[in-house]
Amino acid sequence: MSQMLNTGVRWTIHDVELFAENEGTRYEIVDGELFVTRASHFKHQQTCGKIFGQLDVWSESTGLGEAIPSPGILFSESDNVIPDIVWATKETLALTLDEAGHLTGAPDLVVEVLSSSNEDLRRDNEAKLKLYSSRVVKEYWIADWRSRKLEVYGREDNQLKLVETLFSSDNIISALLPAFSCTVDQFFPV
Repeated sequence: MSQMLNTGVRWTIHDVELFAENEGTRYEIVDGELFVTRASHFKHQQTCGKIFGQLDVWSESTGLGEAIPSPGILFSESDNVIPDIVWATKETLALTLDEAGHLTGAPDLVVEVLSSSNEDLRRDNEAKLKLYSSRVVKEYWIADWRSRKLEVYGREDNQLKLVETLFSSDNIISALLPAFSCTVDQFFPV
């Protein structure tokens, strides 16, 4: 469940740093707009784990990069997010990982798993899509565990555009991930 705090204020990471610690609450800022998210549905978390698992096994076998669950990405003071999963080449990690252990630039692949609220849908399908597109993420996947589908966005004309929508029995392959392949159904809990 997500909530947007729209008070006419342009939020920054410095504002969020002043908030009291609140375990289980995630604060994200996209273009100065603050999104507050509580702990996700159990199946949302299972989906994240399964997608991470598939990417992690492939990454370990190829040595081409790393899959990371729930990393913080600090694009700027008014754009910082916590995607569900990212994948980045070793070269990308070397360029974007700061001394504090945060990504400060675009990973190669970002994966968001949808939650149920309209605000969550707007955040992932609109605000984050626009942010990831402007920050030159190469590929963006939006997974919907309820309908068991995966939307794949790729770079076309310098922006992320929907390339395909895949369902349970479809195979996911990616030019970004050589020889990676699995059925979309493997991303979702039974």
